[in-house]
Amino acid sequence: MKAERKRRALGKGLGSLIPDAPPPGVALGEAAAGTGTPLEVPVGQIQPNPHQPRRHFDEEEIASLAASIRASGILQPLIVRREPDGGYTLVAGERRLRAARQAGLEKVPVIVRALSDERLLEVALIENIQRDDLGPLETARAFRVLVREFGLTQVEIAERVGKPRSTVANFLRLLDLPPEIQQMLEAGELEMGHGRALAGLDREDDQIRLARQARALRWTVRQVEEQVRRVTAGEPTRRRKREADGEGRDPNVAAAEEQLARALGARVQIRQTRSGRGTIEIRFAGDDDLERLYRKLLTLQGREAR
Repeated sequence: MKAERKRRALGKGLGSLIPDAPPPGVALGEAAAGTGTPLEVPVGQIQPNPHQPRRHFDEEEIASLAASIRASGILQPLIVRREPDGGYTLVAGERRLRAARQAGLEKVPVIVRALSDERLLEVALIENIQRDDLGPLETARAFRVLVREFGLTQVEIAERVGKPRSTVANFLRLLDLPPEIQQMLEAGELEMGHGRALAGLDREDDQIRLARQARALRWTVRQVEEQVRRVTAGEPTRRRKREADGEGRDPNVAAAEEQLARALGARVQIRQTRSGRGTIEIRFAGDDDLERLYRKLLTLQGREAR
């Protein structure tokens, strides 16, 4: 039943994103959508998707797939975009493309889709996310790109990938974890659930300490959650501190946070006391992200000045 629901969500999501391909010989964007009949194109004419969110590919898995392709061929066509120079850009099916090259195939079956650069990025991200082909941080980064590049809200992302909004929020919170913990997630030493629980701690040293213990002692997600509860019970969290200072969660403040987050492509938190004083906190993931925000703020300032 679960697998059936997943297939329906995947079919609906990709079907709504990718229009039918035009018939062979018809330029992209001309006439009505075609039948999507597969074509045979040379492997050398297909370039990888520059927006591929997957960073890690299992070489043993690729080798196994290559052996299967040698024996039975490619059963599911790749999805590509035709380029003006006559070549193609891969949209979906990178593992099959890598395996086909390893198997020595000269041509592969493809279905051509008419996609703009923005749609190419969006489809590549959502296709991987819906197929659960990404690790937790790869998924988190993919969600962040959808926020920054397309200005999507967490609700909109959740609708497009068929996941609860809380799941999207939890993935994005992984990007606020210290680099050491992110490396543990990348290496598979901790799971998504571990990271989600650790993100509930305010202090970075507490996060790292518990993450190291969880890895060394092989704690389950439930055990980490229990340890997090013990830490938060022993000292006031940021939320409790805000309440002690007389701060509340005004819906207008929450809406302002959402608008700023969309404009900047970053996590924003507004803290305001009853007296009206407060701070605006903008999170960034590293030096490159800081530089991006710096330039973004200067650009916005210039627009306002004009």
